[in-house]
Amino acid sequence: MSQNVNAPDAGRRHQQDVPSILLPIAFIAFVLVLLACTLPYLASTSSIGSMAPQSSGFRLTDDRGQAVTDRSWPGKFLLIYFGYTHCPDLCPTMLSNIAGALNALGARADRVQPLFVTVDPQRDTPSVMKQYVGLFSPRIMGLTGTPAQLADAAQDYGVRFARQQTGPGRDDYEMEHSAFVYLLYPSGDLALTIPPGQTSGAMASELASQLQ
Repeated sequence: MSQNVNAPDAGRRHQQDVPSILLPIAFIAFVLVLLACTLPYLASTSSIGSMAPQSSGFRLTDDRGQAVTDRSWPGKFLLIYFGYTHCPDLCPTMLSNIAGALNALGARADRVQPLFVTVDPQRDTPSVMKQYVGLFSPRIMGLTGTPAQLADAAQDYGVRFARQQTGPGRDDYEMEHSAFVYLLYPSGDLALTIPPGQTSGAMASELASQLQ
């Protein structure tokens, strides 16, 4: 008789235990699916950021129309960012943060030459680059070049970019690009890689640690 009385209670306890077991399993399954979706993205972005320049050498044209190389600023740190003047939001934000970081450094900023390298040579002529970088800081110099020169420079710095057509017109396109900032020692070796989204204050702190 005691077994018959306890049997319904045991069944109810079993029913109550099933959700408590399934919930952790469902959560683990959700986490695994989320990781499967995000790991390829994380791997691609981290590989961009972790790539040290294969070669610090480049031959480009500055915003005055003069030919320059990576050795045109002897004794200076080079702070290099790749983007383009028609960039809707990312490039203006990054350039503003670079300008703010340089201002925060004070006199130490004289040891740094910031360079904005276009990935859109079709539209970013030297005069366009000069006008654009002037909106952010007189310290920043714009660099452009031939498509081949810019492709070589981007490859050397581990920068990825691609043209995305947005309409039928010749200028109806955007440039998708990685958005890391690279600081090079005067020797040409990589000092540090600054990820996108870093504030001007945080950037200034990182730069200051290398300028001591």
